[in-house]
Amino acid sequence: MSTGQPDAEPGFAVVIPTLGRPSLAGTLRALADAGPPRPRRIVLVDDRPARACGPLPVEVPDELAPLVEVVPGTAAGPAAARNVGWRTVGEEWIAFLDDDVLPGERWTRRLAADLAAAGPDTAGSQGRITVPLPAHRRPTDWERNTAGLADARWITADMAFRRVALEAVGGFDERFRRAFREDADLALRLLAAGWRLTEGERHTVHPVRPADRWVSVRAQRGNADDVLMNRIHGPGWWRRAGAARGRLPRHVAVTAAAGAALGGLAAGRRRAAAVLGGMWLLGTGEFLYARLRPGPRTRDESLTMLLSSLLIPPVATYHWASGRLRALPARDSGGQRPVVRGGEPSAGGGERRVHGTEEREVWA
Repeated sequence: MSTGQPDAEPGFAVVIPTLGRPSLAGTLRALADAGPPRPRRIVLVDDRPARACGPLPVEVPDELAPLVEVVPGTAAGPAAARNVGWRTVGEEWIAFLDDDVLPGERWTRRLAADLAAAGPDTAGSQGRITVPLPAHRRPTDWERNTAGLADARWITADMAFRRVALEAVGGFDERFRRAFREDADLALRLLAAGWRLTEGERHTVHPVRPADRWVSVRAQRGNADDVLMNRIHGPGWWRRAGAARGRLPRHVAVTAAAGAALGGLAAGRRRAAAVLGGMWLLGTGEFLYARLRPGPRTRDESLTMLLSSLLIPPVATYHWASGRLRALPARDSGGQRPVVRGGEPSAGGGERRVHGTEEREVWA
């Protein structure tokens, strides 16, 4: 596996998958302000659907213009877009940034130092993430969840990978179509193949992006990705990745109680329906309180928590169940779970921490 001794200043490219959000301009401006050494190339992977694509709506700083190349993605999500990006360049290292982050002061110089310090068995170097929160009030539920990225492991908001390591495991698994678990999957496969992952000294700021009232409900689609993680890595992946198990068992129980209560009413069994309805009410109330307690408790935040707390358990259960159903045909006659890297079967086998109920949505 050894690649020899690292260069004093390894060559690196920067890959940024994007949907053309306005925040991309800030990312490029911060990258320009970071100063030398410049990346050898900066690849923007335009992952918008082809039917919606005119020129990518971004102003590139003059300092970076000679380095920037825009390449079309496949509109298949961030994992596929990153694969397009790193396979476009030939540098020894590929630094991935999200299109809503702000690389910190002297980021490029610190990145170069992080890569120069990497041993020959180091597959990746992670940046340190800071999430600014309001100083004048308590953070909202969404802001707290975004703040969890500061403690995340192997997060591709700022993560550099060695090219030969990506080639060895086939890159990102493109079945992960959201910005969720795709980085955990890649990290676990690299670790299982004998590589190391390290944390560097560079810093990147991840602002809290605007979100509507239903962001936490949409985020429950990630429960299907957890089913895929179980299928690829086995049920112990949570422990190896340092991932929180979340509330899915409670959500399933609350949803089952609600469904059984409705069934009891339909069957005329009012006493059983009342008991089961009470169980649903207690479970939903506990979930609502857990989300409201640390927050600012403004009228708008309280309404958001009430409405989303009613919807999250059944929506989470639905996505978990649909993920299980999709996984069934993939089992062979011996009941073995195939392991897939980058969309192709392989033999080998993390994760940022996600707090509360939400995921980081780059591809919404």
